[in-house]
Amino acid sequence: MENYLNENFSDVKAKNTSEEALQRWRKLCGFVKNRKRRFRFTANLSKRFEAEAIRRSNQEKFRVAVLVSQAALQFIHGLNLSSEYTVPEEVAASGFQICPDELGSIVEGHDIKKLKVHGGVEGIAEKLSTSITDGISTSEHLLNRRKEIYGINKFTESPARGFWVYVWEALHDMTLMILAVCALVSLVVGIATEGWPKGAHDGLGIVMSILLVVFVTATSDYKQSLQFKDLDREKKKITVQVARNGFRRKISIYDLLPGDIVHLCMGDQVPADGLFVSGFSVLINESSLTGESEPVNVNALNPFLLSGTKVQNGSCKMLVTTVGMRTQWGKLMATLSEGGDDETPLQVKLNGVATIIGKIGLFFAVVTFAVMVQGLFTRKLQEGTHWTWSGDDALEILEFFAIAVTIVVVAVPEGLPLAVTLSLAFAMKKMMNDKALVRHLAACETMGSATSICSDKTGTLTTNHMTVLKACICEEIKEVDNSKGTPAFGSSIPASASKLLLQSIFNNTGGEVVIGEGNKTEILGTPTETAILEFGLLLGGDFQAERQASKIVKVEPFNSVKKQMGVVIELPEGGFRVHCKGASEIILAACDKFLNSNGEVVPLNEAAVNHLNETIEKFASEALRTLCLACMEIGNEFSADAPIPTEGYTCIGIVGIKDPMRPGVKESVAICRSAGITVRMVTGDNINTAKAIARECGILTDNGIAIEGPEFREKSDEELSKLIPKIQVMARSSPMDKHTLVKHLRTTLGEVVAVTGDGTNDAPALHEADIGLAMGIAGTEVAKESADVIILDDNFSTIVTVAKWGRSVYINIQKFVQFQLTVNVVALIVNFSSACLTGNAPLTAVQLLWVNMIMDTLGALALATEPPNGDLMKRSPVGRKGNFISNVMWRNILGQSLYQFLIIWYLQTRGKAVFRLDGPDPDLILNTLIFNTFVFCQVCLSTCIRSTEP
Repeated sequence: MENYLNENFSDVKAKNTSEEALQRWRKLCGFVKNRKRRFRFTANLSKRFEAEAIRRSNQEKFRVAVLVSQAALQFIHGLNLSSEYTVPEEVAASGFQICPDELGSIVEGHDIKKLKVHGGVEGIAEKLSTSITDGISTSEHLLNRRKEIYGINKFTESPARGFWVYVWEALHDMTLMILAVCALVSLVVGIATEGWPKGAHDGLGIVMSILLVVFVTATSDYKQSLQFKDLDREKKKITVQVARNGFRRKISIYDLLPGDIVHLCMGDQVPADGLFVSGFSVLINESSLTGESEPVNVNALNPFLLSGTKVQNGSCKMLVTTVGMRTQWGKLMATLSEGGDDETPLQVKLNGVATIIGKIGLFFAVVTFAVMVQGLFTRKLQEGTHWTWSGDDALEILEFFAIAVTIVVVAVPEGLPLAVTLSLAFAMKKMMNDKALVRHLAACETMGSATSICSDKTGTLTTNHMTVLKACICEEIKEVDNSKGTPAFGSSIPASASKLLLQSIFNNTGGEVVIGEGNKTEILGTPTETAILEFGLLLGGDFQAERQASKIVKVEPFNSVKKQMGVVIELPEGGFRVHCKGASEIILAACDKFLNSNGEVVPLNEAAVNHLNETIEKFASEALRTLCLACMEIGNEFSADAPIPTEGYTCIGIVGIKDPMRPGVKESVAICRSAGITVRMVTGDNINTAKAIARECGILTDNGIAIEGPEFREKSDEELSKLIPKIQVMARSSPMDKHTLVKHLRTTLGEVVAVTGDGTNDAPALHEADIGLAMGIAGTEVAKESADVIILDDNFSTIVTVAKWGRSVYINIQKFVQFQLTVNVVALIVNFSSACLTGNAPLTAVQLLWVNMIMDTLGALALATEPPNGDLMKRSPVGRKGNFISNVMWRNILGQSLYQFLIIWYLQTRGKAVFRLDGPDPDLILNTLIFNTFVFCQVCLSTCIRSTEP
């Protein structure tokens, strides 16, 4: 069976499965009792084709719009533009001067001419009754008026299906329909021949059993759907930074309204259609909307931002113009939401198992029916009554047919694929409580097979609560006392050096210091930026004053490939200065001058280089993250299109940032090791910092290797194959180094790899890995969208919990398969052998329906929703090539089946004598005894399977 499943049902992978593979396995499932139920939790391929058609249409539409806007720009400056636009009365009455349709046509159509007619971005802001600096008013009355005119930022979703829809779907089971017809005929014939109520017993029994099966199935499916609905709601929780009433605040993207001023940075998803207000180096990836992979430059000349696209580089302020279903993204998402998730490999495999067993069951059912009918004919021939047929004979044939159909009901394990979904839904709900949000069902089961975890350091193994602990300024190393402030530190720095340092800190940053509600100072930005800005404030600096003193001309945001960021500022006294900040050894290598103890700029000699390198190593060996700050004068002329220089800098100083290890990480790494999972640290930090933290966590052992990204890149494929199994730490790595490591682990070494990531550039590695784990706090929207699981608390211990739940899902499904296959085998053999040898079946149609309900629905609930136990993480991982139905499972299935069959066969042949059944209706009493024995055997079987590991 395993070979058949691998040949026909193994094309579907945990992620990135082709449409052809998804189509192929559906065609192989030829024998399905209830298509609506069997394929409920599989991808709706037709809806996906619709979404792809919308993308192609968008691509052509935006291409034409860009060409038109470029042509318009050539003529627009020489024209006197006059407005022919008339504001609708209801819009004007609400205090606005532009309607939603006009706004939509400007942004979606990239209509430069219309934008100019309305006075550009400032004119649109004025007509939307908003301020480019302060945003919209938060008055409830004004917000409601805005919602009435422009709508809300939500797309249409298909309505939730009620309980009765699931009842209706359960009734679509082909075999239950046939049984319902049999029950109806049995009622009519029975009442006609035996009268009411005796003649109605069999027919009503079947009807009641069918209804019970239908309602139990529908209840289980409905509860399952509610769990998925809760999880979908969690997936959509995305927040953005907006300005309202002059204050910065975080709000849900679904609360955005036209007129809002949104602050976007690299890795963010554009939450609505809008216009660029201000920003630097903004590159937008529109592939999610148009399928076009080439990023688009957005600036004052091309200010159009489209909902659903991603900020690939830079940062900007955006004026929201169009929301919800008025945007192309809203229409696309409404279609995509109906497309569903890809089915998981286990779901597909179990559909294969169900198909095989269904065919076997159908064969046994036909043979059983033929044998019982042949037995009836033989008996009538012997009695000489083969020419006369009564209503009782018709009822007997009908009973034979009902038994045959019920054998198919029992034999086709329709609940197998759904048991996977039930187990996954249960695990996803529990994992949500454990701070892990599963975005793709398949990730649950794949994580159970993981053999390797490549983890980031910052925020995952460490707390991500950073503070500057030490700094080396003007050749002097001093500790920073964050509790008391740093007046002594600041006073010991020469005034010229202090001025340069504060200018660098407050201008060359991706963060911001803002005054929140209640005049409270808030620092916004990444933990690293927050630590540096906090250091600047402790030195007595003023963020707003520094920003106003000089004009920012160009910004190159931090890039994990270059490991640095830079900014060009125009000085108040004239001229331009570049400030650069990043990985210490990289920035130091670009410097040829430094500040001496008097704060003077002097050439960087060998002694100074050695001193600074020793400082970097000293800080790193104390597990401090080191950053170097540098600057350079670049004369009186600079073009914003020119690149920022890469050498000739003056080193201002080096700061050491403390990021303590998370509690419980060392124990979690030890659990992984005992579970056969190798943990590797992949970080952009200095190698000494990485080694210090890795040893503290228990990741780096005596036999392990720590390597730097540049050295790793130079290795050949043959060298990598020998080296990678020993690598435990990779420092100064680029996103492509991480991608290469993951690819080699998966393809060359055949490992199942989980990878953590938080940045935009981590997307390729997250996509390549078997399980991509994005950070919920530090992670960008781009990283989260590429991930399979979002770690909501950014904690490594949560990753171990995900692995534990993954193993639990896998083992629970194995237990349920073992239970269902055993029941199937016994029910088939008992009825088939009895029909062949005695001419009748001991288990009636009604009894078999009861058995089906026990094993299909109640069995799934009992076995597929077992929580994980501590012993799970003491077993070796299944890996990529493990058999799902193992040899131990086959032994248990065959052993249990033989044991149950022998008991029932003994009762059938010797039961009357053993229990001295010589009164009226001994056969009826014996069959009741056999049925009860059979049911109790299944109860014992389920208890046995729950307590043993497959």
